[in-house]
Amino acid sequence: MLSYQHIYHAGNLADVHKHSMLAWALAYMTRKDKPLSYLETHAGRGLYDLQDAATLKTGEAAKGIALAQDWFAADHPYAQVLGRIHAKHGTDAYPGSPLIAAESLRPSDTIHLSELHPQEFAALQDNMAPYGGIFRQKDGWEMAMSLCPPEPRRGLLLIDPSFEVKSDYDTIPGIIAKLHRKWGVGVIMLWYPILTDAPHKPMVNALQAAIPDAVTHEVSFPPARPGHRMVGSGLFVVNAPYGFAEEATRLTNLFQDRLSQPM
Repeated sequence: MLSYQHIYHAGNLADVHKHSMLAWALAYMTRKDKPLSYLETHAGRGLYDLQDAATLKTGEAAKGIALAQDWFAADHPYAQVLGRIHAKHGTDAYPGSPLIAAESLRPSDTIHLSELHPQEFAALQDNMAPYGGIFRQKDGWEMAMSLCPPEPRRGLLLIDPSFEVKSDYDTIPGIIAKLHRKWGVGVIMLWYPILTDAPHKPMVNALQAAIPDAVTHEVSFPPARPGHRMVGSGLFVVNAPYGFAEEATRLTNLFQDRLSQPM
């Protein structure tokens, strides 16, 4: 359960999908002069070195952000966050979702991060120290259930599990439905992998049946290396901000257009 470390996958095309939509959503939500709560259940370490041996071993960043960093206009929230991270940490740095959020939010907003892996939690505390926040080395599902509805009530919950625990596919629909009942105004964003044998499909069907007005967005991409099972990335978003679906369509077009070009 504690074996997963995102550094092997940091900056892959699933990150590009998830992080660009997260940055867009938070940029939209911070337009209103009211404080937000940001919660994340599986935070990881927050900041990654794309020249680390673990990242280079899989080659996923080379087939991900290395290709996609020019896909976004300079004024896109994702490009702006990447630019600030590169200015602070160098061009080989890549922000995880906690730093995407921290760079997008304001001093009046509140950040709650949960990470169970001991080494990842220690790195998360170090990397997030300049930004502040409330860190918990505990099960992220427990954190979400205990905090929702948070204060302030406006906010976004990112659920980004590794899905190494295969029962997640079965339990997530019920958990998200319960969180939605507890926190009716909250934006709940679930990321899930799209693998070659499609274990996500029953989960997504159950989620859509439970919360039919949520937005489901999926992108496809080639495997990062021969035999790699991930061939896409999905988001299921409850109470998606206004314009989210249109931004998702623009991103779909980017994935289709840019990945169809010869490399």
